[in-house]
Amino acid sequence: MAVVLTETETGKAVFIDKDGTLVRDVPYNVDPRYIRLTVGAGPALRNMKNAGYKLIVISNQSGIARGLFEEKDLFPVNGCIQSLLAQYDVSIDAFYYCPHGPADGCQCRKPMPGMILKAAKDQGVHLQASWMIGDILNDVEAGNRAGCRTIHLDNGNETEWVKGSDREPVYSVRDWMEAAEIICQGANCDTVRGEVAHC
Repeated sequence: MAVVLTETETGKAVFIDKDGTLVRDVPYNVDPRYIRLTVGAGPALRNMKNAGYKLIVISNQSGIARGLFEEKDLFPVNGCIQSLLAQYDVSIDAFYYCPHGPADGCQCRKPMPGMILKAAKDQGVHLQASWMIGDILNDVEAGNRAGCRTIHLDNGNETEWVKGSDREPVYSVRDWMEAAEIICQGANCDTVRGEVAHC
């Protein structure tokens, strides 16, 4: 499991799927030129950070196991994401990636909760006070299994809809700002919507 750490301070977090949730889904992409934040992600994440949440990316990256790219190729992608978010005065606190394939049977690949559990331990995060946001039900299942609250960003990326007791999100939303409003409820959050940023 790969991890890149940055500054962290609080005991609650929003765990965020990368491809299809935080950035537009371009399969197996490690070229920063094609990294685009999804609409509303920047302002929404700023709201969450202002409400005291750490922001932690939790991402399956089976392209490593498939030999399509190397772990080091993810670092420029991380840098691009940070640059895009800097335009909204926000940054990711840590990136966690699972390099394994679907048949490897690892405990870190979503829908298993291993990445979230490791991140929580590393970062001093209280899971019951935290959230997982993702665009497919594997993200939801990983969050539920880890013990945090879950939001399904229903943006059309889930195609299989395999149901199960761990695959029901606490909330299902259509956009990032709705997710931010749920997570920040009661906090003093900026709810201004923003445009898509480019690297």
